[in-house]
Amino acid sequence: MISGTADETLTRVRSRAEEATGSRVVDVAELPADLSLRRFFRVRTAGEPTSLIARLDAPEDPAGRPAGVPPEPPLEPIRGLLESAGLPVPRRIGPPGDDDLELLEDLGNVTLEAHAAHEPGRIAELYAEVVDRLPTLQALSPVPGVAAFERRLDAALFAYKAGLVAEWSLPEALGRAASAAERGAVFAAFAWIADRALEAPARLAHRDLQSRNLLLHEGRLRWIDLQGAFLAPPEYDLVCLLRDSYVALPEPLVDRLLERVRPALPDAPAPADFRQRFDLLTLTRKGKDHARFAYAAATRGDTRPRRYLPATARALHRAARACAGLAPELARLSELLLKLPEDEGATR
Repeated sequence: MISGTADETLTRVRSRAEEATGSRVVDVAELPADLSLRRFFRVRTAGEPTSLIARLDAPEDPAGRPAGVPPEPPLEPIRGLLESAGLPVPRRIGPPGDDDLELLEDLGNVTLEAHAAHEPGRIAELYAEVVDRLPTLQALSPVPGVAAFERRLDAALFAYKAGLVAEWSLPEALGRAASAAERGAVFAAFAWIADRALEAPARLAHRDLQSRNLLLHEGRLRWIDLQGAFLAPPEYDLVCLLRDSYVALPEPLVDRLLERVRPALPDAPAPADFRQRFDLLTLTRKGKDHARFAYAAATRGDTRPRRYLPATARALHRAARACAGLAPELARLSELLLKLPEDEGATR
């Protein structure tokens, strides 16, 4: 527990919470950090609500986005737009802030990742609940002033992901730094995938709809970490959700969920196109995730992210095998990715 009069941040949190709720703050506890640089605090009050979350933005790590691309926009107004569409996002407590501090509904600590580990019997039901919401998200039309509709998964982002994979994942696969030719193979394959993705419908995507950003609260899953929303092919959020590095789903369940949601999406993609884009986006999204785990472990002195490398490699292997025959560029990428170790003890 943190009680603070000396710490300027804690003073800000207390003051904002008391102003928003009209209640005395009893205590403030900082929540454990993950890979995010943002800070979160659980605020207990003497009135209603008895508990809320203070979300404090932090300057982004520039390595987390391509050079020249602005940082993620604030949580508002995208949170408000999704709430108005009936999507299960946290309520805001009090008026919108005009700075880096937001007060939000406290949805507890039970992530979908944690719940899946303790009650595996509900996995199919809970994942179906999430995929059933995606048609509503993807049907949203552009709204002036909502930055998400001005952001897109574009060629620059694909090239950025290629750079991460070449720098951080290829050494995991090869046991050495990649050669210029090997790095070039990654960039060529990601550029090929970018061309296919840019031919697809551009629909609103959460962008990081994975098990740690889904909280089980009062029997339903609620979505958090919304500010990164952008336009992407309709399969993007499904890759994040169903090829999650934190929860490995049985392949028959993945197949059922994909076919469950595909006909309900606004564009109702043809089955073959839908599955092919799902696999192609797995190569780029999970490639980026693999690289970021390796990067975080190497640069932050925290080896915990390495535990997620094997599961991420398995997702990449599955997609690499599915896509290798589509183009020479993908054949070479697949050859490299299939060298990533799947066994945790084998990660370098």
